[in-house]
Amino acid sequence: MSDCYCSEGDIKRKIRNLKKMELKLRFHQYEGNTSYKGSTSYKGWELQRAVPKALVWDEFFCLQDNCRRAKFTMKELAGMDRDSLKNVISQYYYAVYYKIFQETGLFDSSLYNPDVLEKMGLSYDADARAIKKRFRELAKEYHPDAGGSSEKFMELLEQMDSLHLNN
Repeated sequence: MSDCYCSEGDIKRKIRNLKKMELKLRFHQYEGNTSYKGSTSYKGWELQRAVPKALVWDEFFCLQDNCRRAKFTMKELAGMDRDSLKNVISQYYYAVYYKIFQETGLFDSSLYNPDVLEKMGLSYDADARAIKKRFRELAKEYHPDAGGSSEKFMELLEQMDSLHLNN
């Protein structure tokens, strides 16, 4: 653990602050001495409206070591160096803002679904050129005429269509 960024307690505190940030950004209210009204208890939070969907935080982080529902467990986060932890937090911020833009209908043509990018093997901040290049590589690999799977090829075409790339 000598190459780790900070202690496990510090990481937990920072990760919990990310959850508070998401609640504040997506649901616009913080009350100091009430509780979050939802399926889980978030101390200090009360939302004016019911939570329509799960938090992005729940998809990314789990503060227990044996958790499989999240991308990153506490053990994995504690073992990361500073740059890796910064990258995880950047991915998280991108996913939160993507969700906000999706929920409000304010889409920017430079924002791409991070889940689709991950399925294609790209980073969350890939640009249109990198996406098109990766699509061509995967299309050659999955094309039925080249011995690939037609199901995977169709899935790739659907993913590419969902990104709404401008030619």
